[in-house]
Amino acid sequence: MDWNQWDVIIVGAGPAGLSAALMLGRSRRHVLVIDSDSGRNRFASHMHGVLGHDGKSPAQLRAEGRAEAERYGVRFRSGSVDATSRDGDRVRVETGGATLVARALIVATGVRDELPDIPGLAERWGRTVLHCPFCHGWEVRDRRLAVLATSPMSVHQAEMVSGLSERVTFFAAGIAMADEARHRLEARGIRIIDEPIEAVDGSGAEIDGVRLAGGDLIEIDAIFTGGTLVPHDGFVAQLALARSDSPVGSFLAVDPTGRTSDERIWAVGNVVAPMANVPMSMGAGAMTGSAVQGALIGWDLDESRG
Repeated sequence: MDWNQWDVIIVGAGPAGLSAALMLGRSRRHVLVIDSDSGRNRFASHMHGVLGHDGKSPAQLRAEGRAEAERYGVRFRSGSVDATSRDGDRVRVETGGATLVARALIVATGVRDELPDIPGLAERWGRTVLHCPFCHGWEVRDRRLAVLATSPMSVHQAEMVSGLSERVTFFAAGIAMADEARHRLEARGIRIIDEPIEAVDGSGAEIDGVRLAGGDLIEIDAIFTGGTLVPHDGFVAQLALARSDSPVGSFLAVDPTGRTSDERIWAVGNVVAPMANVPMSMGAGAMTGSAVQGALIGWDLDESRG
């Protein structure tokens, strides 16, 4: 085949992109996956809550998923995509100085977590600074836990964390709290501190405590927080795809199969659903891969009819 011409190009080889690739490879499609090897969960040493893979490292899951897709003829290319454009019924992809063409494009590039600029926070991300109680909560259960507020969604995060320990502190300086939200947290026994945080202290990945602007040290073992979520979708900006706004940001608008406002382009995984965990992203990727195969079959029939 022409290695610049593909049925489908998938950008991103995380759980969503690999699941889509597996479905399409098994459907005998010519599929190329372009990946920069910078998965969102690369900072974590283990995954949890992933049925059949609990405790496995994200890197291992990606490696095994890639090997499975390769068995069905899916090709992989290292790198990132600089730009995309439409050319009739094809999508043109610019990557590493090369122009590749596909009948369909799947965007599965995830998001970037931009954490608050607090010394000691970002360097512990994925170890003792966490974001998902379901993914990481069991490992820090019954310890001294904190939630660092970054948006109104942090109140909900604190409620979830309160199911893990009776010692939860909510650092509220990052948001304006309504009285009702404050009362809900206090009813759960959560301590609320309004003073701004100066730094997170500790040795290596371990946390000794959270140092407040006034100098006090609040002893903490692990912190749950959420950063600003920035989707890796700039390479499709010139296509002016429809977007939808949510409390956590602006993301590509998609239908239940992941199809965007362009009939040849799908988007799946954290790039459109930043709160989805690994199994959710895997399921969504399988759905999108199946949907793209259905679209390809339809286009094949249209072309055969002339």
